[in-house]
Amino acid sequence: MSRSSRRALRPVAAALTASALVLSGCSGGSGNGSSSSSSEVGSQPSGGSSSASGSASASGTAASTAGLQKFYDQKLTWSNCDGVQCAKLTVPIDYANPSGQTIQLAISKVPAKGKAKGSLVVNPGGPGASGYDYGAAADMIVTPTIRESYDVIGFDPRGVGRSAPITCVSDAEMDTMLGVDPTPDDKAEETSVQAEVGKFAQACKDKAGPLLAHVSTVEVAKDVDILRAALGRDKLDYLGFSYGTFIGSTYADLFPKNVGRLVLDGVVPPDVTSEEMNLGQATGFEQATRSYVEDCIAKGNCYLGSTVDAAMKRISDFLKQLDANPLPISGQGPVTKFTEGWATLGLALGFYSRDSWPGLTEALKSAMAGDPNQLMAMANQYAARQPNGAYADNSMQSFYAVSCLDRKASSNLADYEKSAVEFAKQAPTWGRMLAWGSLTCGEWKVPATGKEQPVKAQDAGPILVIGNTRDPATPLAFAQRLAKELAHGRLLTYDADGHTAYGKSECVNSAVDAYLLNGTLPPEGQMC
Repeated sequence: MSRSSRRALRPVAAALTASALVLSGCSGGSGNGSSSSSSEVGSQPSGGSSSASGSASASGTAASTAGLQKFYDQKLTWSNCDGVQCAKLTVPIDYANPSGQTIQLAISKVPAKGKAKGSLVVNPGGPGASGYDYGAAADMIVTPTIRESYDVIGFDPRGVGRSAPITCVSDAEMDTMLGVDPTPDDKAEETSVQAEVGKFAQACKDKAGPLLAHVSTVEVAKDVDILRAALGRDKLDYLGFSYGTFIGSTYADLFPKNVGRLVLDGVVPPDVTSEEMNLGQATGFEQATRSYVEDCIAKGNCYLGSTVDAAMKRISDFLKQLDANPLPISGQGPVTKFTEGWATLGLALGFYSRDSWPGLTEALKSAMAGDPNQLMAMANQYAARQPNGAYADNSMQSFYAVSCLDRKASSNLADYEKSAVEFAKQAPTWGRMLAWGSLTCGEWKVPATGKEQPVKAQDAGPILVIGNTRDPATPLAFAQRLAKELAHGRLLTYDADGHTAYGKSECVNSAVDAYLLNGTLPPEGQMC
């Protein structure tokens, strides 16, 4: 995740960018509609004290609850798991067939330090990041004020971590995916990359089973409503970061009358297309890189050069050199070449937080001198990868499974060639690689079920939306967009570098805490 105080929890919990994942889909998916989502409006079954009724959303989607009573009637049985409380929640694989196969979701709880006023469900992003682990680290992810008053609830979404994890390829094969050329230069290279990501997509279809078609964000949001009921809550109180905002806004679309207090920090709008997502991140990372370079020059004797343009060119030239001639590297398991793909992973990590800039400087300076070990260590940290080549979880693989269901993408190489030219005009350093960001989803073997359309959530209460002025992964324009689309959205802006805001600013913390505890929104137009 991106918040510096939570660095020990692994940055993969931040929005996993298309650039950092080389030829991935995008950091979120459409929150509206799915082949397993019925258009029937049904009455919401109760769970515990829950009695709210489901209704059609403003965008026309409706969450059908037909046949789901047994799931809504669940009572969570808590056990002690490594110092936190844990439980399992049963949900159907296919909501269109609730009497069919089921899976269990891993749920964590850290009880409030004082008298609990409710349960705060949290999600760190991804898709693919462990919400279970995130919630278990409650002391590092919310303020002491919120810890005093809320039980903090985390969950691994379907297909992720401890919740029926989707695994398609071996660790060594995942290495190949992450190291693949993100900026193919000619037809031969384009075809080679297309074949490589196609192999991964086919492996997922062959090995992941029926769940592969049912890990969309719509289905995750439906799981969240069952979780709300199992927690005995009429309304969902929720804190979502990055892709977690996609889950939250999707939930508001499907279950507007069940919305309590939702905080969406670092926004992925449900109506953004794959191309818009990729271009937004290209310009976002370009801006973040320029901010880093400007800071380097302002401090004097910048290793990259004496002007912003010269420094930006040096970074671009370094990536081009790696593309043509990868650096040798040892002690990294099967990985013996430090490629442009691995370099972009390390660079992307460095731009998620301003606090990472000193480490990025040392790593990039060493890599430019021929020693890529520090930059590879940053790439490993981003990918939850050990130096021996073992991955700590399935976050890199489940990312694609969710993203490629949520948004359609082209398989036509000509489309990517055109975007590469157009993106490079606005983002010379990051544009070309981000332009190819959706090719994996273009090759996906399970049809996308998501629909890019706005969320209004007319029947929901006020929703707090937060955006950073210089967020590389989820640009401010995305937060502004969602806040306008929501019937009762309120935008809070944080003037800062880095990804997401809560936990980084006393001004932001105070505004979020006041909203969660008292329902008090920040003034219109407030900037921290």
